[in-house]
Amino acid sequence: MDQATLDLKHEQQATRERPRHRYSLLTRALARGMDLFAGEETTVAKAKLIESLATVPYLAWERRVCRLMEKRHYRDAHSLREAHALVKWAREAQDNERWHLIVINEKLAEDGAPTPRYLTPPFPSLIITGHRVMSWLLARLSLRRAYILNAEFEDHAEHTYAQLVADHPEWESQPVTSEVVREYGELDSWADVFRRIGLDERDHRNTSFILGGRPEHAVHYDGMPETPAAQ
Repeated sequence: MDQATLDLKHEQQATRERPRHRYSLLTRALARGMDLFAGEETTVAKAKLIESLATVPYLAWERRVCRLMEKRHYRDAHSLREAHALVKWAREAQDNERWHLIVINEKLAEDGAPTPRYLTPPFPSLIITGHRVMSWLLARLSLRRAYILNAEFEDHAEHTYAQLVADHPEWESQPVTSEVVREYGELDSWADVFRRIGLDERDHRNTSFILGGRPEHAVHYDGMPETPAAQ
């Protein structure tokens, strides 16, 4: 579905009305650790911290799937097609998450917001390194479990953005003037920009649940992207 036909406000409200997924102990620990580190308040700077971690699992999956196919010497044509679909989606998801980071940086710059201590060196590198190690280990132990953990984390991100927009009603009348942000999407207000980011997170959530063998947890809506086959 074309982006212009999506009712982003409706989808944001649907997110707010939908209870959060029942997270695993590990996801609860990640979310709680982020609250302790960056504060419990939902802020744009905290969203940047979330996005700085978002690409890590997809890269771990891509590397793991490619390694598995090398071990099988690419013998199974069906598995090879599935692996190609997964790697293609993981790379697209990484690109999408990087766009989120670019957009958030543009918003922080526009607002002239001070950089919180947790986003200054060496803290981001330490957090990302820890998340990278955890994602690599989980991908080696169980790709399906890695998919489920990511789905839970993306559910957390989706609800974070829905709340962020609700907390900033002034964004409804703030026009998007940045050409960089307009490359991300032809969206008229900053409220819709962050609603679109939240819907992206729902897409990642849905696909991760489907890959993890739990399609019943996907939140279907008109325009939901197709999902690669599970590994």
